[in-house]
Amino acid sequence: MKLYHAPASPFVRKVMVLLHEAGAVDRVTLSPASGSPLDPGTLPVDRNPLGKIPALERPDGPTLYDSRVITRYLDDLLDARLYPAAPHLWDTLTIEATGDGIAEAAVLMRYEAHVRPEATRSPAWIEAQWSKIARSLAALEDRWLSHLAGPLDMGQIAVGCALGYLDFRHADRDWRATHPALAAWHAAFADRPAMRATAPDA
Repeated sequence: MKLYHAPASPFVRKVMVLLHEAGAVDRVTLSPASGSPLDPGTLPVDRNPLGKIPALERPDGPTLYDSRVITRYLDDLLDARLYPAAPHLWDTLTIEATGDGIAEAAVLMRYEAHVRPEATRSPAWIEAQWSKIARSLAALEDRWLSHLAGPLDMGQIAVGCALGYLDFRHADRDWRATHPALAAWHAAFADRPAMRATAPDA
Protein backbone atom coordinates (compact mmCIF):
# COMPACT_ATOMS: atom_id res chain seq x y z
CA MET A 1 0.00 0.00 0.00
CA LYS A 2 1.06 3.60 -0.57
CA LEU A 3 -0.02 6.47 1.68
CA TYR A 4 0.13 10.02 0.33
CA HIS A 5 1.60 11.73 3.33
CA ALA A 6 2.50 15.06 4.93
CA PRO A 7 3.63 14.92 8.57
CA ALA A 8 1.95 18.22 9.50
CA SER A 9 -1.52 17.01 8.50
CA PRO A 10 -3.64 15.95 11.50
CA PHE A 11 -5.61 13.68 9.18
CA VAL A 12 -2.50 11.91 7.92
CA ARG A 13 -1.33 11.66 11.51
CA LYS A 14 -4.51 9.78 12.46
CA VAL A 15 -3.66 7.10 9.92
CA MET A 16 -0.05 6.95 11.04
CA VAL A 17 -1.02 6.58 14.70
CA LEU A 18 -3.29 3.66 13.79
CA LEU A 19 -0.43 2.02 11.88
CA HIS A 20 1.93 2.47 14.83
CA GLU A 21 -0.62 1.15 17.32
CA ALA A 22 -1.22 -1.88 15.08
CA GLY A 23 2.50 -2.50 14.57
CA ALA A 24 2.03 -2.19 10.82
CA VAL A 25 4.03 0.87 9.74
CA ASP A 26 6.11 -1.35 7.46
CA ARG A 27 2.96 -2.37 5.56
CA VAL A 28 2.70 1.09 3.95
CA THR A 29 5.06 3.10 1.76
CA LEU A 30 4.92 6.85 2.43
CA SER A 31 4.71 9.15 -0.59
CA PRO A 32 5.27 12.84 0.26
CA ALA A 33 2.54 15.18 -0.97
CA SER A 34 1.89 18.87 -0.42
CA GLY A 35 -0.26 21.65 -1.78
CA SER A 36 -3.19 23.91 -0.98
CA PRO A 37 -6.64 24.79 -2.35
CA LEU A 38 -4.96 27.51 -4.44
CA ASP A 39 -2.14 25.31 -5.72
CA PRO A 40 -2.51 21.51 -5.68
CA GLY A 41 1.25 21.10 -5.91
CA THR A 42 2.04 17.40 -5.54
CA LEU A 43 -1.31 16.43 -4.02
CA PRO A 44 -2.60 13.21 -5.64
CA VAL A 45 -5.46 14.76 -7.64
CA ASP A 46 -5.35 11.82 -10.04
CA ARG A 47 -6.04 9.50 -7.11
CA ASN A 48 -8.31 11.72 -5.05
CA PRO A 49 -10.31 14.20 -7.14
CA LEU A 50 -10.85 16.33 -4.03
CA GLY A 51 -7.10 16.99 -3.96
CA LYS A 52 -6.68 16.11 -0.29
CA ILE A 53 -4.54 13.85 1.85
CA PRO A 54 -4.41 11.25 3.20
CA ALA A 55 -5.09 9.01 0.24
CA LEU A 56 -4.27 5.32 0.34
CA GLU A 57 -3.44 3.25 -2.72
CA ARG A 58 -4.37 -0.36 -2.09
CA PRO A 59 -3.67 -3.51 -4.08
CA ASP A 60 -7.27 -4.67 -4.27
CA GLY A 61 -9.22 -1.65 -5.48
CA PRO A 62 -9.28 2.09 -6.20
CA THR A 63 -7.44 4.55 -3.97
CA LEU A 64 -9.24 5.31 -0.72
CA TYR A 65 -9.50 8.85 0.61
CA ASP A 66 -10.84 10.69 3.65
CA SER A 67 -9.11 9.74 6.88
CA ARG A 68 -12.21 8.10 8.36
CA VAL A 69 -12.56 5.83 5.35
CA ILE A 70 -8.87 4.91 5.47
CA THR A 71 -8.83 4.23 9.20
CA ARG A 72 -11.91 2.01 8.96
CA TYR A 73 -10.28 0.10 6.10
CA LEU A 74 -6.99 -0.35 7.94
CA ASP A 75 -8.72 -1.22 11.18
CA ASP A 76 -10.52 -4.04 9.38
CA LEU A 77 -7.48 -5.14 7.38
CA LEU A 78 -5.13 -5.18 10.38
CA ASP A 79 -7.67 -6.32 12.97
CA ALA A 80 -6.64 -3.30 15.06
CA ARG A 81 -9.98 -3.21 16.91
CA LEU A 82 -10.02 0.55 17.27
CA TYR A 83 -13.70 0.72 16.35
CA PRO A 84 -15.76 -1.08 19.03
CA ALA A 85 -19.00 -2.89 18.40
CA ALA A 86 -22.31 -1.09 18.79
CA PRO A 87 -23.61 0.52 20.92
CA HIS A 88 -20.19 1.92 21.93
CA LEU A 89 -19.36 2.41 18.24
CA TRP A 90 -21.72 5.38 17.99
CA ASP A 91 -19.87 7.24 20.74
CA THR A 92 -16.52 6.46 19.13
CA LEU A 93 -17.68 7.73 15.74
CA THR A 94 -19.15 10.90 17.26
CA ILE A 95 -15.92 11.65 19.13
CA GLU A 96 -13.91 10.93 15.98
CA ALA A 97 -16.12 13.34 14.04
CA THR A 98 -15.61 15.97 16.75
CA GLY A 99 -11.84 15.58 16.57
CA ASP A 100 -11.91 15.74 12.78
CA GLY A 101 -14.12 18.84 12.92
CA ILE A 102 -11.64 20.58 15.22
CA ALA A 103 -8.80 19.68 12.86
CA GLU A 104 -10.71 20.83 9.78
CA ALA A 105 -11.55 24.20 11.31
CA ALA A 106 -7.95 24.63 12.46
CA VAL A 107 -6.63 23.82 8.97
CA LEU A 108 -9.04 26.34 7.44
CA MET A 109 -7.76 28.97 9.87
CA ARG A 110 -4.24 28.17 8.75
CA TYR A 111 -5.19 28.49 5.08
CA GLU A 112 -6.95 31.80 5.66
CA ALA A 113 -3.97 33.32 7.45
CA HIS A 114 -1.14 31.86 5.35
CA VAL A 115 -2.49 30.90 1.91
CA ARG A 116 -5.16 33.46 1.05
CA PRO A 117 -3.75 36.82 -0.16
CA GLU A 118 -3.60 39.29 2.73
CA ALA A 119 -5.99 41.74 1.09
CA THR A 120 -8.78 39.18 0.98
CA ARG A 121 -8.34 37.61 4.44
CA SER A 122 -11.29 37.71 6.80
CA PRO A 123 -10.59 37.95 10.54
CA ALA A 124 -14.30 37.37 11.19
CA TRP A 125 -14.19 34.14 9.22
CA ILE A 126 -11.13 32.99 11.19
CA GLU A 127 -12.95 33.68 14.45
CA ALA A 128 -15.99 31.78 13.19
CA GLN A 129 -13.77 28.75 12.66
CA TRP A 130 -12.34 29.16 16.15
CA SER A 131 -15.88 29.29 17.54
CA LYS A 132 -16.44 25.79 16.16
CA ILE A 133 -13.27 24.63 17.87
CA ALA A 134 -14.17 26.29 21.17
CA ARG A 135 -17.62 24.68 21.22
CA SER A 136 -16.11 21.31 20.40
CA LEU A 137 -13.49 21.58 23.13
CA ALA A 138 -16.21 22.40 25.63
CA ALA A 139 -18.28 19.42 24.49
CA LEU A 140 -15.31 17.08 24.84
CA GLU A 141 -14.61 18.32 28.35
CA ASP A 142 -18.25 18.35 29.45
CA ARG A 143 -19.54 15.13 27.82
CA TRP A 144 -16.79 12.82 26.67
CA LEU A 145 -13.94 12.72 29.20
CA SER A 146 -15.02 9.36 30.58
CA HIS A 147 -14.90 7.88 27.07
CA LEU A 148 -11.54 9.50 26.35
CA ALA A 149 -10.21 7.88 29.53
CA GLY A 150 -11.40 4.44 28.45
CA PRO A 151 -9.92 1.77 26.14
CA LEU A 152 -8.03 3.09 23.12
CA ASP A 153 -10.16 3.78 20.05
CA MET A 154 -10.19 5.99 16.97
CA GLY A 155 -12.20 8.66 18.74
CA GLN A 156 -9.33 9.20 21.14
CA ILE A 157 -6.78 9.16 18.33
CA ALA A 158 -8.72 11.74 16.30
CA VAL A 159 -9.04 14.06 19.30
CA GLY A 160 -5.39 13.57 20.25
CA CYS A 161 -4.25 14.47 16.72
CA ALA A 162 -6.58 17.47 16.56
CA LEU A 163 -5.35 18.88 19.86
CA GLY A 164 -1.78 18.27 18.77
CA TYR A 165 -2.48 20.29 15.63
CA LEU A 166 -3.85 23.16 17.74
CA ASP A 167 -0.57 23.15 19.66
CA PHE A 168 1.40 23.00 16.41
CA ARG A 169 -0.36 25.71 14.41
CA HIS A 170 -2.39 27.74 16.92
CA ALA A 171 -0.44 27.66 20.17
CA ASP A 172 -1.21 31.34 20.74
CA ARG A 173 -4.86 30.42 21.36
CA ASP A 174 -3.84 28.50 24.51
CA TRP A 175 -6.81 26.15 24.51
CA ARG A 176 -5.52 24.47 27.68
CA ALA A 177 -6.16 27.53 29.83
CA THR A 178 -9.93 27.08 29.64
CA HIS A 179 -10.05 23.27 29.40
CA PRO A 180 -7.83 21.92 32.18
CA ALA A 181 -9.35 18.44 32.36
CA LEU A 182 -9.06 17.93 28.60
CA ALA A 183 -5.52 19.33 28.74
CA ALA A 184 -4.59 16.81 31.43
CA TRP A 185 -6.00 13.97 29.34
CA HIS A 186 -4.10 15.13 26.27
CA ALA A 187 -0.82 15.47 28.13
CA ALA A 188 -1.00 11.79 29.07
CA PHE A 189 -2.31 10.65 25.67
CA ALA A 190 0.37 12.57 23.77
CA ASP A 191 2.99 10.53 25.63
CA ARG A 192 1.92 7.29 23.93
CA PRO A 193 4.76 5.97 21.72
CA ALA A 194 2.55 6.17 18.62
CA MET A 195 1.78 9.83 19.31
CA ARG A 196 5.40 10.72 20.02
CA ALA A 197 6.50 8.96 16.82
CA THR A 198 4.07 10.97 14.68
CA ALA A 199 4.30 14.43 16.26
CA PRO A 200 4.69 17.18 13.62
CA ASP A 201 7.84 19.24 13.88
CA ALA A 202 7.88 21.44 10.77
